[in-house]
Amino acid sequence: MRFVVGGFAVMVTVGLFAPAVGAQSKPVSPVNQKAWTVSRTPWGDPDLQGLWPSTDMVGVPFERPAELAGRTELSEKEFADRQAQAQRREVADSELFVSTAPRTGDGTGPPSHWLELGKPSHQASLVVAPADGKVPPMTPLGQQRAASLKNTYVMYDGFQDYTELGPYDRCITRGVLGSTFPVIYNNGNEIFQMPGYVVIRYEMIHEVRVIPLDGRPHVSPHIRSYMGDPRGHWEGSTLVVQTTNFNGKTGAQANGNLLMTSDALELVERFTRTGPDTLQYEVTVTDPKTWTRPWAVAFPLRRDPGYKIFEYACHEGNNAMSNILSAARAAEK
Repeated sequence: MRFVVGGFAVMVTVGLFAPAVGAQSKPVSPVNQKAWTVSRTPWGDPDLQGLWPSTDMVGVPFERPAELAGRTELSEKEFADRQAQAQRREVADSELFVSTAPRTGDGTGPPSHWLELGKPSHQASLVVAPADGKVPPMTPLGQQRAASLKNTYVMYDGFQDYTELGPYDRCITRGVLGSTFPVIYNNGNEIFQMPGYVVIRYEMIHEVRVIPLDGRPHVSPHIRSYMGDPRGHWEGSTLVVQTTNFNGKTGAQANGNLLMTSDALELVERFTRTGPDTLQYEVTVTDPKTWTRPWAVAFPLRRDPGYKIFEYACHEGNNAMSNILSAARAAEK
């Protein structure tokens, strides 16, 4: 078991961001396009099934660094620098065996050899729209929500009761975005298909989304949840999933604990097979109570049949909440 110690009411089409999203992917040569066509399920849908961990993209910045302004990809020199950084990280991981090596863990978290490493990528940032690769400014409501946020990613003590801890702190959920975006470990995503449905299973917190494809309407707006109410359809070989009915209690970054969203959140995700073992993931985030305009993330996934999804026994032996709260009461005394 691996564990860690202690983001619009009006529908926006994906086409709004199509140029920016598409710019992240290398064009497929005509030869390759002719040589490969997407496989089909026995009932005729494009086949997306398999294990698609996002581990390769760990290490790609969420937002575009200032030094890469105006560019969607790294230069060859910058890519070589990322490769050298990855090699240095591999050396640092030897701290498990070399007692004299300096500890290189992340803050109060685990030592670096516990963490999963991505592969050097030319992609400048996970955020691909707006064109500057930055999440848009927050609305006044979004700023107010961010200022009042309480969880272990923004504070270490002073919690009054368990409800002030985030849903990830409490091992409840990471939300859709927090579950999908690459993080420090447990990045497994598994897709199953059956006639009329697509099912996505996430490794961390072991949540499952069941996505109907039969055109049924969304449930009543009075019914809301952490993972929302998804509806899917095919556009050619691309699975498009629109999700509404969120409860506004999850975020878009840091395992769902930062960039907190509202109950007006709407997601449009696109899953497109681009090769025998590659799948492009894109999501447009629309939330007028939180951001002044929509934004989008895109990155490739690589199928890995040998990947093993681990049990994520989040609360097994986890004394974090009781210790956090008892320490706060002791500090008050």
